[in-house]
Amino acid sequence: MTKIFVITYSTFGHINKVAQSIVKGLEKGGVEVGRYQIAETLSDEILAKMHAAPKPDIPVLNPKDLPEADGYLFGFPTRYGTTPAQVKTFFDATGGLWTKQALAGKPAGFFFSTASQHGGQEVTVLSSLPILAHHGIIYVPLG
Repeated sequence: MTKIFVITYSTFGHINKVAQSIVKGLEKGGVEVGRYQIAETLSDEILAKMHAAPKPDIPVLNPKDLPEADGYLFGFPTRYGTTPAQVKTFFDATGGLWTKQALAGKPAGFFFSTASQHGGQEVTVLSSLPILAHHGIIYVPLG
């Protein structure tokens, strides 16, 4: 059975809501789904001042576990046309996988949320593609 990791970072909960629908669709299609979140890097104090949503009861993915999946769907908000720092930190920790090309040939897609229409989704995809390219991951657009 195909195993897909749905991996999210969500400050206010919007991305996690979208991920729930994606997981349902994958499971309905007979896919084994691993549901994970990316570790938070902001302090509880800062998150409280931002009125951030509580973190859901979803396991935090260790980057070294990425090779266990056949493919990935990454979901995160757009921050000024690029990924949030938490996502960058996650991918910065994949250097050991890159040196082994442990993720080469695996497919991946992205889904996003922004605070406004045309809030940078397209640019966020473009700024995320080099990460996939360096790993040899095959980008699969969603729609």
